[in-house]
Amino acid sequence: MSEENGAQNPNQNTPPADAPSELQKLQEQADKFKNDYLYLRAEFENYKRNAIKERSDLIKYGGERFIRDLLEIVDNFERATAVQVTPENLPTYKQGVEMTATELKNLLQKNSVTEVPAEGAPFDPAVHEALGAEPSDKVQPGHVLRVFKKPYKYHDKVLRTGQVVVAKKPE
Repeated sequence: MSEENGAQNPNQNTPPADAPSELQKLQEQADKFKNDYLYLRAEFENYKRNAIKERSDLIKYGGERFIRDLLEIVDNFERATAVQVTPENLPTYKQGVEMTATELKNLLQKNSVTEVPAEGAPFDPAVHEALGAEPSDKVQPGHVLRVFKKPYKYHDKVLRTGQVVVAKKPE
């Protein structure tokens, strides 16, 4: 009869009094994790966007320092072409052009561009392009006899193959 009077049965499954607060804690924790995830996702998107921009700028403007140094050498060459060469100033003019050429070679070396020694070296198709072969006693057969264009490397990569004539056995 107590059930009919509206009294509750103590054996009935009812949540404990602190259950809503436990559920609320879990919901808050889930919301916190969701916010952390969204924040990290946004941060990663910003990072990707910035990395792409940096890479693009590096490709676009990466040679700026080299170009600035090169322009100094170009100025020297322009001054040399403006000089009226006479027999009296020819030795000085030649010395000035040689100094400018040395500056250019130093700039290349400073930027990891190096000449690959070719004359007398064994022919290497990865570094040399054979324009022909000539009989010679000066160097061994299969070695570089003459160089038309010097080979260059940028760090460890061949930047330009050298154009060479390869020695062969005299007949």
